[in-house]
Parts: sequence; C-alpha cells; structure tokens
Amino acid sequence: MDDNDNLLQTHTPTAARPLLGMTILVVEDSLYACDAVRLMCLHSGARIRRADCLRSARRHLQVYRPSAIIIDLGLPDGSGLDLIRELSETSPRISVILGISGDDNVEQAATDAGADGFLAKPIANLGQFQETILSILPPERQPNGPRKLRDEYIRPDRVAYRDDMRHVSNILDDDTDGPVLDYVAQFLAGVARSAEDDQLAHAAQALAKCRARGGVSHGPVARIAGLVQDRLADRAAM
Repeated sequence: MDDNDNLLQTHTPTAARPLLGMTILVVEDSLYACDAVRLMCLHSGARIRRADCLRSARRHLQVYRPSAIIIDLGLPDGSGLDLIRELSETSPRISVILGISGDDNVEQAATDAGADGFLAKPIANLGQFQETILSILPPERQPNGPRKLRDEYIRPDRVAYRDDMRHVSNILDDDTDGPVLDYVAQFLAGVARSAEDDQLAHAAQALAKCRARGGVSHGPVARIAGLVQDRLADRAAM
C-alpha cells in the first residue's frame, strides 16, 4: 500500500511545512544521523520511519510504499547501492530515492545506481534538506506560492551519539575480524564527521587506511576502542 496517498489528500504542503503529508523511510544504522533526519522531518511536516539495515528496510517495503526513501550506502548487512538499484527498477517507483553517506566520493555511485539525489553527512541545514527533496517531487506535490529557504541548522541529540558509541563498543567486544573492522571504520567515519568529533574521525580514517594497506590493525583498533570508551564515559572533549 502507498503510505501517503490518503495523507496527501487531506494535508496540503505549506511554505512553513513543505513536506507535509509525506512519509520518509530512512535506512540508516547510525542513531545520531537518523535523529538529524528526524528533526528535519519534524520541522518540515513529514513523518519518518526508520530501518537500520537492508533486511529491515525490505520488510518495511513489503508492507507500505513511502513517498521518499533515504538510504545510507554503508549498512551492516551490505551496501545501500543494492537497495537503490532494486527500488529504481521497481514499479510503481518511489517518488524520491536519495543516497546518503559521510564519503563525498560515492555520490556518483549512488546516482549511477539510480538515486535521484544525494545527501552528504553531516545533514545539518534544514533548507538544503527540504530543497533536495522538493526539487525531485512533481509540481502537484509541492507547496503553493513563494517559499523562503530556511537557513537553519539542526543539532541531533547527543544521547544518540553515545548510543552509536555503545553500538561500536558491542561490536568490538564480539568480533574484530576483517569485515567487521571495515564496517566499524566506515560507520565511525560518518558518525564522527556528523558530530564534528575530529579526533574519532581521524582514528577511523587511520583504521580504514590500515585495512586498505593490509597492515596489522591492532594499534588502530585499540585507539578506537579507547576513544569510544571515553565518549561513553563522557570524558571526551568535543
């Protein structure tokens, strides 16, 4: 079923709430990044649903069809590019398919896979978020009249950031083999960049470079584990 047709019949987008009547499915494993999108949707009039992996997203999509979907390209059970390809070829097609990543270099890959647009992390500017979605929607689903671009910046809940740190800590407690470390490096790189946590972002980049060279990663992993524990204990200066 389409989750938005009935809503759009009774809720007309306005200049203040240009995404009113829309439901946006966010496929994102970071609670901090997802909270940023939640706040964007709240200020824009849209409803949000979340899936934290490809499997969960596919379960959602078996039940309803959102009017927009935002897909992180690095997920714990695979690449978001695969889901973008699937949805871009599905009929009826979701109106707005966006890729999202903390790596600016993957924008072209998202477009090639079939995405209508791309959002670079950190997602912080409300006006840019709204314009990215509105530029793809057909005219009949956009607000009438002039609309001022809202140059507002959104700050997610820091509790969500600590939840992301707990997620990484649990992963490292369970497993530190190659694929797990690759996931941890890309996950932390995006989350730390969004939170402007330069120290952790540099540590994640160092781990990714070590993995790419095929070197021993004990040192970089220990460094990340220590930084994560500092943030869980609120000892980090960010």
